[in-house]
Amino acid sequence: MLDFAIQTARDAGHLLVERLGRISKIHNKGEIELLTESDLASEKLIIDRIRTFHPRHSILAEESGETRSADRADSKGEWKWIIDPLDGTTNYAHGYPCFCVSMALAHNDELELGVIYDPMRDEVFAAERGRGAALNGKRIRVSQIDNLNRALLCTGFPYDVRQRGEFARHFTNFIMNAQAVRRDGAAAIDLAYLACGRFDGFWEEGLKPWDVAAGVLIIEEAGGRVSNYDGTPFSIYHPPILASNGMVHEQMMRVLAI
Repeated sequence: MLDFAIQTARDAGHLLVERLGRISKIHNKGEIELLTESDLASEKLIIDRIRTFHPRHSILAEESGETRSADRADSKGEWKWIIDPLDGTTNYAHGYPCFCVSMALAHNDELELGVIYDPMRDEVFAAERGRGAALNGKRIRVSQIDNLNRALLCTGFPYDVRQRGEFARHFTNFIMNAQAVRRDGAAAIDLAYLACGRFDGFWEEGLKPWDVAAGVLIIEEAGGRVSNYDGTPFSIYHPPILASNGMVHEQMMRVLAI
């Protein structure tokens, strides 16, 4: 099913690129969060493809929510696709070329495969449980940076950042303790970059399952570590998330505890 996910993500990504700069409708899902017609078109393409080739699978999608399979008699357990048809919508709406398509597949809530496709760079990050992670078919591993003061970190700003006083404190503390901090506005790409060694650590609050599902598996299969801020096991349904190459994880936890 990995090949199916990769091709579907590629097709959705190509659709996004074709529409980039030609958006006629932008809606506000909240005070800040945006929704474009491209989000909806990409999601429809992905869902239609899943329903055609894997009709027994359930789907959790950013825009349409969760849909259960009509056939609940699958004796092999529940398969669920977790999809973000356009991660980085605000970037996309402004023509900033940092966005992607993210797809993950879980079996009985355990992540089994993940795909993140950046159509602007034609980069496919992919992983299957127990089989490692790859970028455009070549094996990837997390970085070997072992000191936080030499680490390049990344984060995102929650949509409700104005109500999260602790975020500013964490951001300031990491600026003072790491080599540098970046903010690109597309969590799935951030996680993919961590998996291939471009970033050494990542933290963020308020993310949704579709933001992180694929990236979590890709990082773990690339040798990295994912947890809550306090080091306890991470669930895609319960943010916040702390991800790293594993070597700076404890150091990041100490900063988050300040």
